[in-house]
Order: sequence, then C-alpha cells, then structure tokens
Amino acid sequence: MKVFIYPTNSLILSDLVERFGHEPLAIMQEIGKKVRTPGLDSPPINITPEDPKFGLKYAAVEVPSGVRGRMSLFDSLIADAEAAIVVRDPVISFGCMGCARTNELVNFLVRAKKIPMLEVDYPESEEEAKEFVYKISGFLKSLGSRAGEEEA
Repeated sequence: MKVFIYPTNSLILSDLVERFGHEPLAIMQEIGKKVRTPGLDSPPINITPEDPKFGLKYAAVEVPSGVRGRMSLFDSLIADAEAAIVVRDPVISFGCMGCARTNELVNFLVRAKKIPMLEVDYPESEEEAKEFVYKISGFLKSLGSRAGEEEA
C-alpha cells in the first residue's frame, strides 16, 4: 500500500513504512525525479513549465511561490496516497517541513481524502518512543501487505 508520511521528508518514517512492506510516499522521491531528469540541467532550479500549474491547483497566484512550489511536489504524493501517517509537532531534526501554511494545507488535504490515517505525537521520552513505534507498527500491519505479496 502507498503510505503518505508526514513530515514527508522524515527518513525514520520512510524506513518504518518500507520495513512493514509498504511504499512510503515521501518528498525525497519527488525531488530525486527532478534532479535526475534529463533536460533539467540547472539544479536547484529544475522545474518544468508545467510544475507551477500543479501548485496553482491548490493555492492561488497571490499565495507565496514557496507554497505553490511545495504543493507542486506534494501533488502526486497526495493523489497516490492510500493511507497516511502524520506526526504532530516533530522536532526539526525529525523532518522539518519549514512552511507553516504548506503544512496546514497538506494536513487538510490528507484528512479530506478520507484514507486510513494514523496521527501520533512526536515522542519526548524513551517510553513514548517505544509507544510511537508500536502504534506505527500496528497501523501498518492493519493495512495488510502490498498487492501480490504474502504476509510474513
């Protein structure tokens, strides 16, 4: 199952989702496509004329360009999501998304999609960290395994 993770640049969440046999939907894969696509030869300004249109789908032209730019990257992740894991109030080293308005919009769009979703608070102690992983583990197991694969 394709699981949208939030913060979407969290390597920890991405790894957990993969370990339980699902596909993490993370910003790193979208940025990777931009960096490796032939013909876009001026990183970090590797956008196509179509990219801003994806951002305009979510935010008006008056909205700061950073929000539209981020939303152009999130577009396919949100569209493909079959489930989601959202961590509330993470510390910056866990996967900071950097833009409060984009964060609000992404969280709203994921909730509006009405897919299976787990919301957990960022752990602040060892006990909370164990509970955090336990909850994520239970959620991912409840989703089953990828189509065509047998459960371990």
